[in-house]
Amino acid sequence: MAREISYIGAINEAIHHEMTRDDTVLYFGQNIATTEGDPFLTAFGSDRVRVTPISETAEIGMAVGAAMAGYRPVVELYMAEFLLVAMDQVVNEGPRMHTMTGGQVKVPLVLKAGYGFTAGWAGQHTGSIYGMFMGVPGLKVALPATAADAKGLMASAIRDDNPVLFLHHYLLTLDEGDVPEGEHVVPFGEADVKRAGTDVTVVATGWMVPRALAAALQLAADGISVEVIDPRTIAPLDMPTILESVAKTGRLVLVDQATRHGSVSAVIAGEVADEGFSLLRAPIKQVTALDTTIAYSKPMEEYVLPDEAKIVGAVRDVLNVDRAETPA
Repeated sequence: MAREISYIGAINEAIHHEMTRDDTVLYFGQNIATTEGDPFLTAFGSDRVRVTPISETAEIGMAVGAAMAGYRPVVELYMAEFLLVAMDQVVNEGPRMHTMTGGQVKVPLVLKAGYGFTAGWAGQHTGSIYGMFMGVPGLKVALPATAADAKGLMASAIRDDNPVLFLHHYLLTLDEGDVPEGEHVVPFGEADVKRAGTDVTVVATGWMVPRALAAALQLAADGISVEVIDPRTIAPLDMPTILESVAKTGRLVLVDQATRHGSVSAVIAGEVADEGFSLLRAPIKQVTALDTTIAYSKPMEEYVLPDEAKIVGAVRDVLNVDRAETPA
């Protein structure tokens, strides 16, 4: 049975459920278990729930070692930019150990971090930097856009035998949605068609998914039918679902909060051009952040970032229609 809970509540529920189900799951971070009343500390004790030093290199390094020793650590990093302090552990150690040992060693590790906090936090806490991780061999990357997907993808992340980067959008934190009770697992590499349509395919990630759905609703009033797809994971990336949709609509708009040249949308555009060019009836359109650092002021944020109006404009461009017309 589903009930309505917040996005962050769904993530915490998944971690709690997996820790109850599997006593090898550990949970630690710089702001974890800082008081005796911490709910995870109370439920699972200090052997499994611990506060760490203020050192991303240390906490992620410890997690890689614990994973190699048979545990399943979840590391709370809070902000995705903090991953940059420990890129050797994130990119060069954890994801490569399985292959370098000929498959003898598994590294079941989850790195949990928030991203995209575009609410006046300026340049160093607002980034959508997932694009730089999606091409790292051995590293999986999840980008849930709904509370239910957040719970299901976290469960899959903890159960996976590979390192997983689990990125949750800050501006979705308190958004509520219907979430199944008990065990709920969303497989990696399976995109979700959030809205069916026939005129144009819109692929959006993270916080852009609700923006894309709002744009689709607005366009529907003008008789334009938009199919909205959420990849949910970008590594692995479900290209078959995207290509199937493009085969139906013949048009593709990609919506991504990341900067144009560091985006998932650029990768998807390349894949569609390579594998499905003949399916397209119009050029692919990308709606991304501009290639610049995000300023702290609200007008500048809004200028740099994608929004509903920009998505609507891109859809009209690929359909070659103005506001008063409907697609052929």
